[in-house]
Amino acid sequence: MGMVFGKIAVETPKHTVVKSGDGYEIREYPPAVAAEVTYDPSEFKGDKDGGFMVLAKYIGVFGKPENQKPEKIAMTAPVITKEGEKIAMTAPVVTKEGGGGDEKKTVTMQFLLPEVYKKAEDAPLPTDERVVIKEEGGRKYGVVKFSGTAAEGAVSEKVNKLRSDLERDGFKITGDYVLARYNPPWTLPPFKTNEVMIPVE
Repeated sequence: MGMVFGKIAVETPKHTVVKSGDGYEIREYPPAVAAEVTYDPSEFKGDKDGGFMVLAKYIGVFGKPENQKPEKIAMTAPVITKEGEKIAMTAPVVTKEGGGGDEKKTVTMQFLLPEVYKKAEDAPLPTDERVVIKEEGGRKYGVVKFSGTAAEGAVSEKVNKLRSDLERDGFKITGDYVLARYNPPWTLPPFKTNEVMIPVE
């Protein structure tokens, strides 16, 4: 019942708040291990969150985990998504929002694995080849938190404001934003916790 009202009952990544700015925080995150999948939403009938099921099956949310042990892995929050574009035959690159034309937009969705997994090789191998296990090094983000549904309009508004606040305060932006969502879809929108995170030096 608590989840409907936004209770986050799973492990969330540890971090240090380096600075609280005007409406945002600068946070440092230690290295972590992530399971991720990159896809074109058209593979999932246009659903940008289509990769969720692929990752949920890997950790065993719906029964037998789709990994080689098979080992059940605890769910963590947040679920992280970043949008990119496919360009020619290279791997997807993360780019800024926009970029019309006829390139296909890709989405990368990521589950951070529980802290017990210190290295990529500690995590069980996925049986679905779309799932990639990778190590995320220590990283630093400017972060703004908001509630409600993370609709595109709301997200791009937060991204633009955060980007200009960070630039105004002298931070060097080192990449594109990621969206972090902490609650399941059935949480009532006013109780949802979302964050827009922009990497900084």
